[in-house]
Amino acid sequence: MSLFDTRVPAVLLRIDRNPFHHGTLGAVRSLGRAGVDVHVVADCTASPVRRSRYVTRLHPAPPPGAGPAEIAGALRKVAARISRPAVLIPMDDAGAVAVDRLRAELSPSYLLPQQPGALPERVADKAELAALCAAADVPHPRTVVPASAAEAAAQAWRLGLPVVAKWSCPWLLPPGSGLRSTTVIRSAQQAKELYARTAEAGSRLLLQEYLPPGPELDWFFHGYADREGILRAGGPGMKDLAWPRGAGLTAVGRWAPNPQVRALAERLVRGLGYRGILDLDFRRCATTGRYHLLDFNPRPGAQFRLFTDTTGLDVVRALHLDLTHRPLPEGDERPGRVFVVENYAPLTALRPVRAGREGAWYAGDDRRPGWAMWALWTRHVSRRLLDRLRRPGLRSAAPAEARVVRQASAQVSDDERASSH
Repeated sequence: MSLFDTRVPAVLLRIDRNPFHHGTLGAVRSLGRAGVDVHVVADCTASPVRRSRYVTRLHPAPPPGAGPAEIAGALRKVAARISRPAVLIPMDDAGAVAVDRLRAELSPSYLLPQQPGALPERVADKAELAALCAAADVPHPRTVVPASAAEAAAQAWRLGLPVVAKWSCPWLLPPGSGLRSTTVIRSAQQAKELYARTAEAGSRLLLQEYLPPGPELDWFFHGYADREGILRAGGPGMKDLAWPRGAGLTAVGRWAPNPQVRALAERLVRGLGYRGILDLDFRRCATTGRYHLLDFNPRPGAQFRLFTDTTGLDVVRALHLDLTHRPLPEGDERPGRVFVVENYAPLTALRPVRAGREGAWYAGDDRRPGWAMWALWTRHVSRRLLDRLRRPGLRSAAPAEARVVRQASAQVSDDERASSH
């Protein structure tokens, strides 16, 4: 007998149109293997996700820049086709914020965690997060929100250059603007120029103390806070390799016990009253040894499948079980387990497979997404290289081409690089 109530389907919502989002594929496979029907509301036209054998049905995504009414309309159409309540799982910050705003309207058709107030939006907002961390006594880099271009320049000096500049609501950045959710700035003039684009960005600019990266400094925590506020599934992990190097999404991650990171996650959940799936990003200060919370993502992180225990439980399965009032199995953690994103860490992916390693794209029982990813990735990298080589002064030898590949991937997945680890 299945642990899951397979009469209740799952609906995955992704508004961001990055075709290389492997977290969505992980959720499709996790629930599909459990016998749950999985409906995907996303633009999968060019995405390998559509090739998965575990996708029950694809549904049109809300258009880029869609407002709450359009998102609600798209989800109502899906609910009408399914004709029974479903567990709704936003896969990006824009979706998580929209779903929380539409909770009352969606609740008859969708099962959702009961969150206090507008908490998902508050934790996803980079400016709000600093105040929330202070209230919960969780370390956070010194952060200021300047009110003018002149103040931005002055605060950059006070914080100590270089500083990190972030847009508080990166999901509002207009496509094609060239604006990045997170930028390291090295002069007061840069801070001034970036502030001048506030109206274009659609949210506040904040400046944050720069904590230098380094080996074994970048950590993350994935978990599911159940109806009682108890953290289930998930665990702490360390980023072994990032894409691009030194900053960016997790290319290779490892499940590593860390009582300090777990304690901070528990303190934050308890202090905020948070319910649902969370993905936290930490950086340890090499000088003080303190773990600072950098981001709070109110949805599954792209590498959530790293934290799959001995019963097969992960945060997505925990959500479905809890919202359908099924007991969560008690499994053992699997420290040392490794997660590899093949297109960002091809050399690691090509090494002999050892027990406890999971690929983001390849799966023996679901091969087609992996094949589609390599075909799409090859075309993407080739196109970016050709674009770069056609620009005057950029004709270069092989070593320079390797750098171009890293820059190209950052442009395609900038939102994911900054907020999904």
